[in-house]
Amino acid sequence: MRVIVLAMMALLMAPLARAEGERAGDFDYYVMALSWSANWCALTGDARDDPQCDAGRGIDFVLHGLWPQYEEGWPSFCRTVERDPPRSLTAAQADLFGGAGAAFYQWKKHGRCAGLSAGEYFRTAREAFESVTVPEVFTRLRQDIRLPADVVEEAFLEANPALSPEDVVVTCRDGMVQEVRICLTKDLDLRACNTDVGRVCRGTVAMEAVR
Repeated sequence: MRVIVLAMMALLMAPLARAEGERAGDFDYYVMALSWSANWCALTGDARDDPQCDAGRGIDFVLHGLWPQYEEGWPSFCRTVERDPPRSLTAAQADLFGGAGAAFYQWKKHGRCAGLSAGEYFRTAREAFESVTVPEVFTRLRQDIRLPADVVEEAFLEANPALSPEDVVVTCRDGMVQEVRICLTKDLDLRACNTDVGRVCRGTVAMEAVR
């Protein structure tokens, strides 16, 4: 009996799951996820022979996505009356997302949830990305390094004086820096992240050199 009670309590305390296909525009804030390109290439992109990973491109952080978020959980693949973007529009976002395919996927999974047209969503995503300064130490990284995860956060805080520790989460995968996630209001003002934005990266992590 005690096991059953504990199991029921665990279910009640767990975050409410969200089904896909929510109504577009119904969200509370944005999470902007900046992906360290070289690490993504080492973990995923190289195996795909992705052009983002070609040598000499000089890509540091790219925009993984601008994700509509609830105070708990997030919507995805939302219902919207807005049309999907033409290829010319997604191709124009390749510099921002690392590739046209990535831009279209982000629109399909997250952009539709913003309640904006594709053009408006991509303009908003670019404005959000350009509002944050990537620390120069990373844009000039020419050799692989290992560093405490806290240093990545501290570098962003120093380069962006308006940013507070509550507004940013650094995530990792397989001992490598994965993303810097920054929380923004619908008007793209900084705000505190909630606990489900991502697990905070701890310890010493790797960053591969800019390619």
